[in-house]
Amino acid sequence: MPLSVPSTASITCSGLRFAWPDGTPVLEDFHFSAGPGRTGLVGLNGAGKSTLLKLIAGELSPSKGHVHTAGEVGYLPQTVHLDTALRVDEALGVAKARAALHAIENGDASEENFTAVGDDWDVEERSRAVLDQLGLEHVGLDRTIGEVSGGEAVLLRLAALLLARPEILLLDEPTNNLDLAARHRLYAAVDSWNGVLVVVSHDRELLRRVDRIADLRDGGVRWYGGNIDDYEAALAVEQEAAERAVRTAEADVRRQKRELAEAHEKLARRARQGRKAAATAGLPKIVAGARKRAAQESAGKHRILHEERLKDSRERLDEAAEALRDDDEIRVDLPRTAVPRGRSVLTLRGLELRNGARAELHLHGPERVALVGRNGAGKSTLLRTVAGELEPAAGEAVVHVPARYLPQRLDVLDDGLTVAQNVARFAPEATENHVRARLARFLFRGSRADRPAGTLSGGERFRATLAALLLAEPAPQLLMLDEPTNNLDMASVRQLTGALASYEGALVVASHDIPFLRDIGITRWLLLDGELTDTEPM
Repeated sequence: MPLSVPSTASITCSGLRFAWPDGTPVLEDFHFSAGPGRTGLVGLNGAGKSTLLKLIAGELSPSKGHVHTAGEVGYLPQTVHLDTALRVDEALGVAKARAALHAIENGDASEENFTAVGDDWDVEERSRAVLDQLGLEHVGLDRTIGEVSGGEAVLLRLAALLLARPEILLLDEPTNNLDLAARHRLYAAVDSWNGVLVVVSHDRELLRRVDRIADLRDGGVRWYGGNIDDYEAALAVEQEAAERAVRTAEADVRRQKRELAEAHEKLARRARQGRKAAATAGLPKIVAGARKRAAQESAGKHRILHEERLKDSRERLDEAAEALRDDDEIRVDLPRTAVPRGRSVLTLRGLELRNGARAELHLHGPERVALVGRNGAGKSTLLRTVAGELEPAAGEAVVHVPARYLPQRLDVLDDGLTVAQNVARFAPEATENHVRARLARFLFRGSRADRPAGTLSGGERFRATLAALLLAEPAPQLLMLDEPTNNLDMASVRQLTGALASYEGALVVASHDIPFLRDIGITRWLLLDGELTDTEPM
């Protein structure tokens, strides 16, 4: 879907300041600029990536500084909310032109209809072409949003942006909720984009398609040429150099400490010898005093010299340590809830979902099941049915062990309550100290635990939700996760992978992130496509 875009399209942010209503700072004296080409914006959860895109898109306003965009801006947010009653053509922004075109075709040649159509006489053909290219050929323009899946809603929002032909495109985690086929269609759209593109994502395949990486860290941006692989290679070189500098600085500090201690010992020995010599030499008091003062002054200068050298060494160590990345990662301390190999965990008997899909399944022991399938196949519906949130159309789902369900939309938190209060709701018997100790392991330390849930970034919300579910009693022997990597930065994905790899209970994970599924040691792959069937490892 290439577009003809002026080379003057650009984004310039200067001196931005932004904080949440509770005073939590996000950006301070922040500068950012991007011209034509594809920019991947990376950084830890909560660094301000989504906030920056919202500021550029005009959905948020900075308290200080300026955002200037040369060109029309199209913005795809991380979470797409569309009115389920909207028709598809309304969601695409072509309903008025389409209605006017139909009226003209039916003989109503009013000026109002011609004005509504303008030059867009092929509006239906263009709309269908964009939908077809995004794999939505089965979605009619007269259908409603309530009839499409969450992944299809994301693609519809993207289709609306492409139809609007903006010069600047902002994408926030666009592959969330997309199946493999849909992801590849989005990759093709990104490959053909020739305007200004800024994309926030943890999807490595998507980030391999960018021209440069902007690393948002500590309130500033560092730029790296090339894609995510080039960025990580450059980062590895930087970190290796930083580690060498730290080791050198640490050795220098140890040496200066040793020399300072040796100097103190030498001066103390000289002082003892001087007092002894003065006593035996019988020197006049005035002469002995002068010698003592001279010795003290010399010792003082010597001590100051070594202390200054030690101070300089410590400063060099601090500077070297600052260059070393210490990315905080979530430490998911999953309970040790081993399930015996022969124990029944989950049984689906004659289960029929609301969308007509059917499922038969017997899960036992610590099996690790990947639930895969196209968007709209009913994966989330199946998990919600097993979790008891939805009634089946027929049959039954029986869970034989304590279970927890992490929904895709992370909507189990009360936005009006703080993080600590939300977690306490799931564990009313836990003390406040216990709640806060658990939250600290999920990087909500001190005042961060007192932030309202409604102000959290996507990744922060994931951490808070996971903490709430894992602190709840009884601890889960079955974890059901719906697209768990959608809102995590790459460091947190690695940490979650490690935690789940050591989890001793049973797992059912719905995900389109195949590398993640492989890394957590999936033992069984299930495909939901009308029926639930075993499939080959992916």
